Amino acid sequence: MYDRIQELNQNDFSRIHENAMDLLKNTGIVFNDDEAIEIFKKNGVKVEGKTVFLTEAQVRSALEKAPTKFTVKGRNPAKSVTIGEDDFVFAPGYGAPYIIDGQGVQREAVMEDYDTFCKLIHTSKYLDMNGWMMVEPSDMPPSTVHMDMMLSNFLLCDKPCMGSPVSRQGARDGLEMAAIAFGGKEKIMDQPVSVSLINSLSPLQFSDEMVGSLIELARHGQACIIASLIMAGASGPVTLGGVATLQNAEILAGITLAQMVREGAPVIYGSTSSAMDMKTGALSIGAPALAKNINITAQMARFYKLPSRSGGGLTDALFPDGQAGVESALALSTAARSGINFILHSCGILGSYIAMSFEKFLLDEELCGMLRQMLKPLDFSDESIDVEMIKKVGIGGQYLTNPKTFKLCRTEFFLPDLMSRSNYDAWSVAGKKKIHEVADDKLSKRLATYEKPDIDPTMEKELTEYVNRRKNE
Repeated sequence: MYDRIQELNQNDFSRIHENAMDLLKNTGIVFNDDEAIEIFKKNGVKVEGKTVFLTEAQVRSALEKAPTKFTVKGRNPAKSVTIGEDDFVFAPGYGAPYIIDGQGVQREAVMEDYDTFCKLIHTSKYLDMNGWMMVEPSDMPPSTVHMDMMLSNFLLCDKPCMGSPVSRQGARDGLEMAAIAFGGKEKIMDQPVSVSLINSLSPLQFSDEMVGSLIELARHGQACIIASLIMAGASGPVTLGGVATLQNAEILAGITLAQMVREGAPVIYGSTSSAMDMKTGALSIGAPALAKNINITAQMARFYKLPSRSGGGLTDALFPDGQAGVESALALSTAARSGINFILHSCGILGSYIAMSFEKFLLDEELCGMLRQMLKPLDFSDESIDVEMIKKVGIGGQYLTNPKTFKLCRTEFFLPDLMSRSNYDAWSVAGKKKIHEVADDKLSKRLATYEKPDIDPTMEKELTEYVNRRKNE
């Protein structure tokens, strides 16, 4: 296969790996959690204070135990997904404190917005998984909102979902709720029902919240994305080669801890590192540097025989306009074509993670559908080519009224819901609507047809009672 995007050679892999091993062995990495330090000590790892020094043998031992692929069970088992090797999923945006509406007005996100995204994900033809913290609801107490979000995940959508990694207790709450939703804690110990995002604190640190969550989740067999988001030139080296090395050290350290907690715990090698804009000092996720790092991340994950994660429809734009379309298509298509297995932020992100947009969510969702169609292998069988039909139509004939055209006209090609293929006159008669306006129209119609997925009333009651009881505590 030929692709102009850089393919790393064995020398490149070796340089990144060996330099990362050098960092882990001689500089070390800080884990701000007492239990993590004890786990490392019990496994013979050199520790000084909270700084952990890992050898290559210890890292390779962990890598050998991590699965190359795994299945995440949905509340509706028919919607379970497999992650790793050739299997990949699209997941929505993550972590935005604001909503930008169809008029370009930014406001604080609220719980109703979170619920709306759960409904859109449930009805999506192209998203495989529900997310976590698509927005941060400002109208809910910060100490307990993780349970409200998890409750919405289980009640409003029956696809597999992401988990709660906000703190050790937040992870425990998520695990208790998952146990209710899946019939007991023993039912989830060996069957992942969530994927949680564990971020390093670059350079070369992990916070206590992330480490505590990682330990609890790995201990209970739940999948974790071990991810690094480095700003090249700020929290990491200015060169992408240096970034690849630094993030590799951080990711491998997190994976090693997960395997020391529980052998075979499902992990994903992840990154959305990108460049700092040298004019503003802000993180730029619309830059080509992001796409280049996505490609490197996918290749490094395959080098270690691990599933990979990157960002998807990412942009620095603050409105679903042309800039947003260009930047999002560049990142999302690079992730899909490079072989990323868990494509987070596939839909809805604006302004370098600062906001989500319902209109952009629908636009990105359609882009996901187009990419699925683009990646679908062509059929070169005798039946597909059908040379006898071509002979029959002959020179100067037409295929429009051919029976095979009638048979396949609705399934052979991608049919968009939002993107215009009409001529100028038809577009003018329809009001010359721009695509974000079309998306706004579609949004209300889509939500009007939403139906809450079936759930056992006893299970719903138990989940709700758990949240209320924990809030009172």
